[in-house]
Amino acid sequence: MTRLAQTADLTDIQQEILSTVRSFVDREIIPNAQELEHGDTYPQEIVDGLKELGIFGLMIPEEYGGLGESLLTYALVVEEIARGWMSVSGVINTHFIVAYMLEQHGTQEQKEHYLPRMATGEVRGAFSMSEPGLGSDVAGIRTKAVEQPDGGYVIDGQKMWLTNGGSSTLVAALVRTDEGAEKAHQNLTTFLVEKPAGFGEVKPGLTIPGKIDKMGYKGVDTTELVFDGYRAEAADILGGEPGKGFAQMMDGVEVGRVNVAARACGISIRAFELAVAYAQQRETFGKPIAQHQAIAFQLAEMATKVEAAHLMMVNAARLKDAGKRNDVEAGMAKLIASEYCAEVTTQSFRIHGGYGYSKEYEIERLMREAPFLLIGEGTSEIQKTIISRGLLKTYKLKG
Repeated sequence: MTRLAQTADLTDIQQEILSTVRSFVDREIIPNAQELEHGDTYPQEIVDGLKELGIFGLMIPEEYGGLGESLLTYALVVEEIARGWMSVSGVINTHFIVAYMLEQHGTQEQKEHYLPRMATGEVRGAFSMSEPGLGSDVAGIRTKAVEQPDGGYVIDGQKMWLTNGGSSTLVAALVRTDEGAEKAHQNLTTFLVEKPAGFGEVKPGLTIPGKIDKMGYKGVDTTELVFDGYRAEAADILGGEPGKGFAQMMDGVEVGRVNVAARACGISIRAFELAVAYAQQRETFGKPIAQHQAIAFQLAEMATKVEAAHLMMVNAARLKDAGKRNDVEAGMAKLIASEYCAEVTTQSFRIHGGYGYSKEYEIERLMREAPFLLIGEGTSEIQKTIISRGLLKTYKLKG
């Protein structure tokens, strides 16, 4: 059978990378995902395998020990990994957002200090914007860094929803600083917080409480981060200049939205694979249910949605790689991919009938994972806001 969501015009290197990752997913991730997910177990052996494949350095420039690949390559790799188990793609997502932000906005010293170790997976990245009681209103951040007479900072506050919060060793945290700017978002600064992996008070003034228990997206650790008199230095500010954090984070989030779109595509592909296989095995009224028009039409709709979401994700990645602004396109890709993922997964669940409700069947896990993508990296409503604002700028009436 022809595999869904193929991408044209890939280089031989890209094809080789994707083939290697696909084989790894089929061999190491899919056979183990159910047991690890049900136990909420961190996939350490899988992560070690990704390190050996060089995945943690996929987009990091060659001068820093990475493979120097494009966002498109990375997104297609994420799609393959999410097809196996979305939580594994979450392990590398925040890592790459931080690496991207360092490459684009970091000082030369910061790049040399962190990127070579991030390329090997020795340093693992996480990033933090959200706070308790704070959703999409990033400008309302309350966690604050107060400059000290010696030029350092003391940070106090609570951050929320850190993917890789416990397993990471470098967190890019967006906090408020007093820059005296009129607009709230111009008083935000990104601090690079280096820490040991683990939970509890990992450094003086820095606590990572235990994992948040979630409906899905298990295995990967999602945590809070509490600053209580944490001491940071001016050299820890990303790019060395305070007040630039909002723009830095939004640049990283555009990469993150392409990533979430790719994850949604991966889950959709897997949900379709499971549905089309089951529909050809399960028989009713003397024939496979795939031969009943009601089911055949559902499969046709699912496949169409998978292809459409994949193409929009690829387009958003290629625009970013070309150095063009892609906020509207990334928002569109994230919106359609996440919404279609929820629909395709639900259709697959319905095709499975009662068996879809059993934890023995993989679709049960996908049904718990798909909803996360509707809110990760901005809800569908936020994506619509971004898209509509961009469209109104483009199609602004003259005169």
